[in-house]
Amino acid sequence: MFNSTIVSYKERGEYGNNKYRGNCSGRLIEDIITTPFYHFFDKNGKPIHGLSDYMVGGGTTKDVCEKYGLKGTWTDLRLGYDMMTMDIPDHPDNIFWHPPYAGMIIYSDVMYSANEIINKYGYDPRINDLSRAFNWDDFVNKMNYCALKQFTALRKGGRLFILVGDWKQKGVLYSMFADMVKLGILEQVIIKAEHNCWSDNQNYANKNYVPIQHEYLVVLRKDSAIIIPVTVPRNYTFDVRNSKTSTWLTILLSVLEEYGPLHLKKIYSLVKDSYPSKCENNQNVDAKIRQTIYRYYQYFKNCGNGIYCAA
Repeated sequence: MFNSTIVSYKERGEYGNNKYRGNCSGRLIEDIITTPFYHFFDKNGKPIHGLSDYMVGGGTTKDVCEKYGLKGTWTDLRLGYDMMTMDIPDHPDNIFWHPPYAGMIIYSDVMYSANEIINKYGYDPRINDLSRAFNWDDFVNKMNYCALKQFTALRKGGRLFILVGDWKQKGVLYSMFADMVKLGILEQVIIKAEHNCWSDNQNYANKNYVPIQHEYLVVLRKDSAIIIPVTVPRNYTFDVRNSKTSTWLTILLSVLEEYGPLHLKKIYSLVKDSYPSKCENNQNVDAKIRQTIYRYYQYFKNCGNGIYCAA
């Protein structure tokens, strides 16, 4: 059971197919079902609630549940179930979900044959494979659609346990936790250390990369069968020129950092044009600019001939 919000499993244990890339340790599933207040067992140790997994991958959740006598539905895109187009097949007590981490690992036609799925189940798994999403936004939209679909199918009082991670590409961190929709009650976030990652054996030429060695287990609880609180991430851009909290120092440095070395007269012009709300209550903007440069001289460099740049 969980005794801390940080967990680490150096050995993945006996559960699931250890050759199926991305499989999590079955010991995480064990800790979920043996944590008393998640109520998988009664006081006598008899199973009373089940745990389903509709992207079961290498079968870890199924193996753990069968060992402990828990009921559930365990299926996958490669086993005839397409979450993007098919209904949730039952009314689950609880769900464990370990979605692909975008395109970090490609599953359909890499971990298994797409043609075999086409011939056996009549659909091409590559179409709705989350690991084959077109881009990050497409992946997030599909991830959140699947999260909502699963959460609404839960019985009242049930929990959706989602294991998610981060992905870094070209200096940008793509965070599933930051971009995922938060449904119902956000009951717990548990940090899981990662071990034996494929990236551990890679040499990165870019030395400003800090290896990611953790995942998040997000626990969402469904307290109402009809009215569900939802927190949806939103991305905005903010134009500092519209901010009334910017100081004169910040304004001048922002202009010089954006445009490079400028003549003092050009600085006057850009500041007046770009920050009208800041200038409207100042009768002598030019003097205020000169005063700021002289007062905070350590932040500015006099390049000569009336030209200044950020130091």
